[in-house]
Parts: sequence; structure tokens; C-alpha cells
Amino acid sequence: MSFWKVARSPLVWVLIAALALRIAAGAWWQSRLPPGVQFAFGDSEGYWMLAGALARGAPYEYGSPPAQVFRTPGYPLILSTLFLAFHGEPPLWAALVLNAALGMLTVWGVYALALRLFERRAALLAAVIVAFYPGAIGTSVFVLSEAAFCPLLVAQLIASTIAWQSASTKATLAFALAAGCLAGAATLVRPSWLLYTPFATCLGLLTMRNMQRHLLVGACMLVGLSVVMSPWWLRNYQVTGHFIPTTLQVGASLYDGMNPTATGASDMAFVPEFVAQVEQEPADGETFEYRLDRRLREASLEWSETHPGRALQLAVVKFARLWNVWPNESEFRSWPMRLVVAATYVPLLLLAIAGAERFTPSGWPYAQCWLPAVYFTLIHMIFVSSLRYREPAMLPLAVLAAAVLVWSAMDAKWDDDDDPELREA
Repeated sequence: MSFWKVARSPLVWVLIAALALRIAAGAWWQSRLPPGVQFAFGDSEGYWMLAGALARGAPYEYGSPPAQVFRTPGYPLILSTLFLAFHGEPPLWAALVLNAALGMLTVWGVYALALRLFERRAALLAAVIVAFYPGAIGTSVFVLSEAAFCPLLVAQLIASTIAWQSASTKATLAFALAAGCLAGAATLVRPSWLLYTPFATCLGLLTMRNMQRHLLVGACMLVGLSVVMSPWWLRNYQVTGHFIPTTLQVGASLYDGMNPTATGASDMAFVPEFVAQVEQEPADGETFEYRLDRRLREASLEWSETHPGRALQLAVVKFARLWNVWPNESEFRSWPMRLVVAATYVPLLLLAIAGAERFTPSGWPYAQCWLPAVYFTLIHMIFVSSLRYREPAMLPLAVLAAAVLVWSAMDAKWDDDDDPELREA
């Protein structure tokens, strides 16, 4: 393919625009931080330090006392390539460019997914939507795991779709296994994704026809997921003596979402008190990290059992926070920011709902476009909730939104073509 043919491709220009927008947004965000402040979020610092530890070959641990199962290694491993490339701590702009490139890859993935399900015009429109959608841009701005998680989520949906569309059993097995491996990689980046694959498989078995194919594809995906996750599971067992499927932050996250002072937003002010309590308890051969996680988990579940009404009320609050029409956090609640978020999010969501209704009867691959939104809603009605957590689910929804727009335009054209007056003209 010649250079000029590539240069004339609309998709190429969409990808270039997506990359430029994300680099510019990252630079703008960093320029707003006070002098001497490198990261706006504490999670970013944790990822950065763990990436440096991986690059140096140091123990994979964070904080004091050192937590060894604090974060899954997916995003730190990606960031560690920068430490290796710069032979030491890289400049922050390198991480911003890396995240922007991952965002551009996400746009290409959305195009590829839409092309598997619909036709080229819908695929290009879906890519344009994601390239310019502020929420999708935001996932590439911060040094947070969403930057790497989004392309992996879309890649898993692509592989799963190909598995479903393949005519041969061999191709179905291969792509289903690949989808499971991508699910494992996505989970190592974003631990909350762990249950998506079994959730989707069970839902498909209960609601869709062709149970045998669901079992075949689902089983292969679960095998792929387990293969990718098994090194992390073995490592965690060696460290703690227990099977830890993701991290030992589940207890803290659960208590953050359900406790006597919970509001639906994250507030980890309770952690020092629990740390002090656990430090006074006998170790009983367990690591401090494991004991702290267990204490927080038990405290949250006990509170939820004794306050079911408040727990249900919090679930409603978290639902509203996740799907709010504008930002929940005060630093993002200026009127220009509210208007930008509402004006782009509301039409996209409404079009996606219309697309889900229109195309889901066409088969399971189309249902997969809205299933991540359902999954994340259920997860974050338990844990804390924010607009940040819905953005990965908006990517496949953009495919449905683009398809319904193209379908509506074509339907209108067909109606015009059937108009006798237009035919006479």
C-alpha cells in the first residue's frame, strides 16, 4: 500500500487526531498542577513506584509496612518499559505520550470491533466518536490503569466476536482462547474485570439460544483467563499462603463503599485506624497485609448485614454517580465542564440504548457491546462509584450509537427514495 493511499484514508486522520488530542489534553492537565506536584492522584504515584521497582528488579511491593499484593502488575509492567528505555526514572511526558498512544490504539480497536459487527461507515463513525469523546480522551490523560485497560477490553470483545462469527470449530476455539487471554491481561491491569468473563458466560447461557456454542466459547475463554492469571495466583500464594485472585485491596475497597460514613465516593480516611488495630493483634502466621484485608472485609460485610436499608440506599446513590450527566467531583464541576460532559455523554448514551434495542436480537456479539456497562454498574453499586469507572464501558456503546445513526440515515434515505414525488423529480 502506497504512502499516498494511506494518507488519504479517513481512519488514519482520525487516529492522528485522537493521538494529538490526547497528548494536548495530558499536557494541559499537567500544566494545571501546582509546582512540584507530579501526580494529581495517589494511585498514579503507586503505579509509578511499582513500575520503577519492576524495571530495577527490586521486590514488587509498595508502602510501609510493605504491601506485596497491593496492585496487580499489568499497568506497572507497561510503565516499566519507560524506565528501561530511559535507563532510570523517565520524564512524565513520556508516560503521557504512552497513554496517548494507548488511547489511539483504543480508537483503532473500536473501529475494528464496529467493522466486525456492521459496515465501514458505522466503523468510521464509531472511531470518530471515541476519538473526540471527552470521556474517552480522559482515560488517556492521567497516569491511571484505564489507559491500558481500555484497549485490552476492546481487544477482548473483538476476539470474542471473531470466535462467535467463525465458521470452523478450530478458529472458534483459537479466538475464544485468545479472548480469554486478553481478559486475563485486562484483569492484571484492572482487577475489577476478573468476573466479567464468567458473568458474561453465565448470562449468555441463561438468556441466549445455542447453549452448546456458549459453553464452548465460554469454557475456552475461562481457560485463557486462568492461564494468564495463574502466574500471579501462584506468586500471591507463595507470598501469603492463600489464594488471592487479584489483590489484597478488595477489603479496603469494599469498606470504602459500604461503611457507616460511606457516601458513594472514595474516602480512605479510615485506613490508619484499621492499620493501628491490626498492628496490635497477634499475627498467627499471617502477613499483615492479609490480616488487614480480612479485617476490612469482615467489618464492611457486618455493617451491611446490620444496615441493609442504608446499603441499598448507597447502591442507588452509586448508580446515580456512575451514570450522572455531569462530574460528581467538585474540581470538575465548573459550568463549562458540566456542559461539555452533558452535551457529549447524554446523546451518546441515548443512541447506544436505541442501538442495543435495535441490534441485540441479531445475536450475542451485539449484546456484548452493552454487557460491560451492565457489569460495571453491578460492580460499582457495591464498591465506590464515579464517572471514571463508566468510561471503558462507553467504548463498545459508541459502536452501537454509531450503528444506529448510520442505520437511521440509511432508513431515511430509503424512505425518500420511495417517495413518488422524489421519483418523479
